[in-house]
Amino acid sequence: MSIRYLHTMVRVKDLDASLAFYELLGLKKTREYKSEEGRFTLIFMAPPGQEDCPVELTYNWDGDEGLPSDSRHFGHLAYGVDDIYATCQHLMDNGVTINRPPRDGRMAFVRSPDNISVELLQNGAALAPAEPWASMANTGHW
Repeated sequence: MSIRYLHTMVRVKDLDASLAFYELLGLKKTREYKSEEGRFTLIFMAPPGQEDCPVELTYNWDGDEGLPSDSRHFGHLAYGVDDIYATCQHLMDNGVTINRPPRDGRMAFVRSPDNISVELLQNGAALAPAEPWASMANTGHW
């Protein structure tokens, strides 16, 4: 038996806000599908050069009143980054709350506009602890 990873799907309430968030993370749109009959749009986004590992953003045209919920039952998406401090600063500078700061130089968590938990992990060895991250408290759930 063989198995091949295809994608992870998350429902989104505000397609523009979600696209902007995932673009801030560095993901690019790899494909888009619109269904007039089903009244939904699917947008696949992936890191450059990793188009075979996308996240599928599912947007229902007629709304999705269940969103945003806590979404903790979903788990989380995880992405490796080259500089966790620079990545978190970039996200903060663009209005994203750092829910679990990278106090250890290794791991941080943020939330998408649809409350999807996104883990950021430092590629390679952890960075040395640095301010403001080392003393920054958690904000909300992650």
